[in-house]
Amino acid sequence: MTDYADFGDLLLLAGKMAAGDVETWERFVKGLSEPVKRRIGEEFFAWQAHGGQGEPPGDGWRVWLLMAGRGFGKTRAGAEWISARARENPGAAIALVGGSRDEVVKVMIEGPSGLIAVARTGEAPRWRPTRGVLSFSSGAEAFVYSAAAPEKLRGPEHHFAWADELAKWRQADAAWDNLMMGMRLGERPRMVVTTTPRSVAILHRVRALKDTVETCGRTEENAHLSGAVRAWLAETYGGTRLGRQELDGVLFDTPKGALWTRAMIERSRQSGTLPRGELRRVVVGVDPPVSAEGDACGIVVCGLGRDDSVYVLADCSVSGMRPEGWARAVARAAEAWGADRVVAEKNQGGDMVESVLRQVDGALPVKLVSASRGKAARAEPVATRFEGGRAKLAGCFPELEDELAGLIQAGGYEGPGRSPDRADAMVWAMTELMRPAVEPRIRVF
Repeated sequence: MTDYADFGDLLLLAGKMAAGDVETWERFVKGLSEPVKRRIGEEFFAWQAHGGQGEPPGDGWRVWLLMAGRGFGKTRAGAEWISARARENPGAAIALVGGSRDEVVKVMIEGPSGLIAVARTGEAPRWRPTRGVLSFSSGAEAFVYSAAAPEKLRGPEHHFAWADELAKWRQADAAWDNLMMGMRLGERPRMVVTTTPRSVAILHRVRALKDTVETCGRTEENAHLSGAVRAWLAETYGGTRLGRQELDGVLFDTPKGALWTRAMIERSRQSGTLPRGELRRVVVGVDPPVSAEGDACGIVVCGLGRDDSVYVLADCSVSGMRPEGWARAVARAAEAWGADRVVAEKNQGGDMVESVLRQVDGALPVKLVSASRGKAARAEPVATRFEGGRAKLAGCFPELEDELAGLIQAGGYEGPGRSPDRADAMVWAMTELMRPAVEPRIRVF
């Protein structure tokens, strides 16, 4: 058994590890004493981290954006960085924000590279699920938040934060703004953002901040991944657009085959809303949620203008509500805009959808529609109308626009969240408005 009192030789070996010489590193580590092995295992940034996992140098940054391919080690880097901040700052308040509460717990806290797993000997963070708090031995506390419930971030203050998979957040802008406004404790509040790249507005926005430092990386840079896994990934996805995004960490402005490009979306935008008097018809499109567990109910108001163009007027979508809750949101939208029709998809819930809407407001002009084709196929005629300048956005709708940009011609979806609920609701409303009007006729016999 070999021991290294001054760790000098190990520094040389760490250099080999950083250069990808895993076999040499592993051969030497096998001969080390258990205390030395433990120290190497616990001092992550000194001995195990590759170049892309280290904290950026200098004091001028506020946001560390770690945007890299899958398997790069983003979660491990985020967990180690938060653990270090908790260790150095007794009593610190830390925010842990993910796409959902479940993702925060399973990935950021209890996952194989999460905060509990990376704790050093004698630290043993205490996870209290009923309170949603992870307590560190230093006295620092990390609080769990879901980006799907951005209002929960309004009010709390934090010294540090870890935002995971930002590009997948449903209510990204609201959650981000509330998080950033609460980053005001201590002399230098900072946060790390770990995410796989996706062409969504929030990611472009964060990258553009003057105090953001960006680290990019590829899956193959993580020498801890087995050679067989890396070889299989390279053989299966190497050279493909998906591989470049998910493995090489390349951020494409627009997904390949997108029905809505960012340029098309911007061209369709007009400032200000349209007065009701300039609209011939108003329809509320509804894409009911599968469940109340974080799923959004898409509620989008669209109108047919006197110029025969169709307009997106409002995005009234809600998340995490029971049927009565989202039904009331639909009724409010219909009343506010004087809608003459509410078009709701009945595939999720069947007659229950109409029943719950009528329980809230018996006078709602409800029309149920069935989805016989996929979301992308239904969206193509609407996208064509946008491309021809006959469909427009009467304002800014960030969450809806991100979903539109993620709809792919072949039927895929590469936008935020599991499903384009807002986009689907818009498509239902616009499809109704695009139907040719039936003119009254006098029949002669």
